[in-house]
Order: sequence, then C-alpha cells, then structure tokens
Amino acid sequence: MSNSDTVSRKTQFQQLMDEELLKVKGIYYPVPVSIFHRLLVKKAPLRKLHPNPDDEFCRPEIGPNHSIISNYENTYRRCMGNSNANLFTNNPAFEPLQVQKISPDGYLILNGHHRWAAARLAGMKTIGIEILDLTRKEYILKKLQGSRHDKRVTMDLDEVVFCPEGSPYCEKAPTFQIGKKYQERIRLGIPALCQFLSSQGYDIWVYTARYYSMADLRTLFRRYHCPVTGFITGTARKGPAGADMKQSLEDMFEEKYLTTLHIDSSMVLQTFTGSKEFRDYPLTSSDSRWSGEVMDIVKRIEAEKPAG
Repeated sequence: MSNSDTVSRKTQFQQLMDEELLKVKGIYYPVPVSIFHRLLVKKAPLRKLHPNPDDEFCRPEIGPNHSIISNYENTYRRCMGNSNANLFTNNPAFEPLQVQKISPDGYLILNGHHRWAAARLAGMKTIGIEILDLTRKEYILKKLQGSRHDKRVTMDLDEVVFCPEGSPYCEKAPTFQIGKKYQERIRLGIPALCQFLSSQGYDIWVYTARYYSMADLRTLFRRYHCPVTGFITGTARKGPAGADMKQSLEDMFEEKYLTTLHIDSSMVLQTFTGSKEFRDYPLTSSDSRWSGEVMDIVKRIEAEKPAG
C-alpha cells in the first residue's frame, strides 16, 4: 500500500470516527442490563456498537494504532473468505468486545476499539460481545446509605484477593463454576478474613482496574462465602468521565468513613479521613499465615482505640 493510500485510509477512518462520536458524545448514558440479557446476547451488529469518547483510542493526541487495526483487519478478511472458521477460534482477534449497554441505543465499547475498527473496515456485519454491568454511582450510594459503619477495608481484586499465579495457597474451588473467565482461585484465607472484618464492623470494598461484571463478582464471592459490601470496577478508566467518576466516589467515601484500612499482600495501611496521618503495618507472611497475620493487626488496631 502506497503512502497516499495509507493517508487516504486514515482520512476515511477519521471521518467514520467523527460520525460515530457525534452519535454518542454528550448524549449517551449507561443503563442497567438484566442477567438474562447478558447471558443471551453474545453478538451484536457493528452499527449498534459505539466508540467511547473518553477512551485513548478516540483522543486526537493519542489516537488509534493503525498497524494494529490493519493486522486485525487482515485476520478478519482471511476468516470471511475461509469456510473453516475454526482455524481462527483461538486468535485474540476473536475475543469478544467488552461493552456496556447505553441509552438511547446500542452499546458503548469499553475494551476492543481496534477490533471494532478492523471489523468495520473489513465489512463485517456482526461481532462477538461481552456485556458488562459496571459500577455506577447509584449502586455505591445505595450501599453507603444502607451501611451503619464508619470504617472500611479496601482490597485489590487482582493483586490481593485472587490467588497469585503459581501459588499453592488457594481456597478450594467452589463446586459450581460460572465460566472460564472467573475460574481464578481465591487466595487462601480470604473468606475467613472477610467474615472476620465484617464481624469487627468494617465495610469491605473490593477494587479492580479491570472490567468485570458486577453480577459475576457478586456470584463468585457468594460461592466463597465472602461478605463483601461492594465492588468498584474499571478503576483504570481514562478520560474526563473516568476522572469525574473517581473523584465522585472519593467524595462519597470520605463523607461516609472516618478511617480506612488498605490491605495488600505486604502491608496494612491505616488512613484517616481529613488527615495526612497514617499508620503502616508490614506483613511478613505470604503463605497460609497471611490472613491470620492481617487479623492480628486488625485486632491490635481495634484494641488501641480509646474506650467510648
């Protein structure tokens, strides 16, 4: 392909992007979706999928990687012209796009913009999707209003709650599995730790930078008997909307909680709302004794509180 052809394709693609962004920018808003809709709808027409104006893909100063788009497009074209589509089933190009249901119409792309672009350019009509129900402010507000506690614990789902890769210190898998994506094992001691923290009057919030569906996480934690207060998903969301969401959540939490325990694999960090003061408690164990050590620290923190 000549340089002039490449420039022409980029210009045409930018025109397509501008048209698509006009359909949703300043208009769209996420809407709840039933679990049945999520389970039944596994494909969608490309005309129903809209790029996310806040994603780096759509930001002029960053923009899409046209080499990646071209590679995906070539894969799609080979597949469309090959009767043996099974040859492409394990190709990353055919991972479902992660999307969120929006109003007034269709789905907002959360992850998979390059594949969406390549599919459009290749002339495909439909593509595989995974519909997610992400954290919404209304969900957080309802949880906070229903809580009587003024202290919370935060844990990272992928870094702390899920069992580290290769580690033998994992909880036994529940009898019922909810799909390949959620076969990650829970770290040994997490259910006992969650039950202990709940008994001590802590709200438990689990954070993740990745896009997980709230319903799937609730099911997973119920299977492991973990009494978690709530989940904050997609914390790595970029752009103005992501920043606004993050600040709004921080404001709500600061208004609700006087103290927070941030638990990770190597430390418990205690912070206090409205103060720069903090206390850190190092953890020395990463094996079967990890959760017990965390409990001992929490007991010490509770014992140090002034009476009354």
